Amino acid sequence: MIERTRLRVNGRDHEVAADPKTPLLYVLRNDLKLKGTRFGCGVGQCGACTVLLDGNAIQSCDTPLWAAAGHEISTIEGLGSAEAPHPLQRAFIDEQAAQCGYCINGIIMSAAALLAKSKSPSDDEIVKALERNLCRCGTHVRVLRAIRRAAKGSGA
Repeated sequence: MIERTRLRVNGRDHEVAADPKTPLLYVLRNDLKLKGTRFGCGVGQCGACTVLLDGNAIQSCDTPLWAAAGHEISTIEGLGSAEAPHPLQRAFIDEQAAQCGYCINGIIMSAAALLAKSKSPSDDEIVKALERNLCRCGTHVRVLRAIRRAAKGSGA
């Protein structure tokens, strides 16, 4: 059953026509054309689809559209831009923390949620914040270094 749903994404209001059970990921990518949020596993296990819902990291592939209505949704596109990258994005570039790059947007969004709550997280807190994000390329050490750099340099 198709319904009209109002969403607030990256500070802008949108109205979409979709089944309320549609995964938020599909609406972000297909209806709103926000391609930075990735499809990975489709069952909320890999973190490639991580976005922020009211500042909390969630997996958008297993979050139904109805659950996102009335909340503030932030995607990687709302974090920064090529001209003015967010401190996390800058740190990931400086530390060369991405290899293939597929998972990095989700990792950055999980890290953004963490740094919004904890300005100087411990290594254990960083690891816990990333426990739902998988990276097969093996850049974990550089990812941790980038998050530490962003926390120190930006007060993000």
